[in-house]
Amino acid sequence: MTKKPRILVTNDDGIYSRGILALYTAMQQLGDVYVVAPDSEKSAVGHAITLSDPLRVITVERQGEHFGWGVNGTPADCVKIGVKAILEFKPDLIVSGINQGSNTATNVIYSGTVSAATEGAIMGIPSIAFSLTSFTHRDFSLSADIATLMAKKVLQNGLPPDVLLSVNIPPISREELKGIRITRMGKGRYEEAFEKRVDPANRTYYWLSGTKLLLDSDDDIDEVAITHNYVSVTPLQFDLTEQSMISRLKDWQLSLK
Repeated sequence: MTKKPRILVTNDDGIYSRGILALYTAMQQLGDVYVVAPDSEKSAVGHAITLSDPLRVITVERQGEHFGWGVNGTPADCVKIGVKAILEFKPDLIVSGINQGSNTATNVIYSGTVSAATEGAIMGIPSIAFSLTSFTHRDFSLSADIATLMAKKVLQNGLPPDVLLSVNIPPISREELKGIRITRMGKGRYEEAFEKRVDPANRTYYWLSGTKLLLDSDDDIDEVAITHNYVSVTPLQFDLTEQSMISRLKDWQLSLK
């Protein structure tokens, strides 16, 4: 009998979010599913890990059944402790999401969702991050179908070492979807501003806001694909070295002598 793949599910919106329940349900079609996720929302924490505080783990029930383990740490923490302590085996696949909000362009640097998948890739486990590109759209049915498809393909074909996939799904119906595009990470960013406010105790605080800037227009850019009603599938790597700069830096003849 063929052994079922073992799939670890995590996210950054927290173990009680709608998106992780949708992803958990979708993955049950493919194998044995285990959930290890933050016990509260940890959006935009990037690849932070917890060093100076203890990690505490609770068991979580949803819909009257055991759902998984909640951790008072970051998404990367959840992958580490999930593989090394809670499960005590190496999963065949790690899936992160389904995030509420896009993780395209430079957002991938800040994203806890993508960082969880990155941690999986660092540990040598094929990993995928899934994001529904809206903070208000609550229908995860298309996203769940895409997650099932992509997870099945990765289980069949594998991924190269140190590579993960970031999948962004537009907030539309299946009928509106034009297809799936293989994309590059765009150069979009936010024009940020800090709004100065005063709390009831007359203490000043600041609230971050900003306007999203789209700096690319090519069809093979992640954000462009989403705006045209395509799912964006972007292969990412965590080696940030700018190879072409190495030889130029050597020409600087850096020395204190």
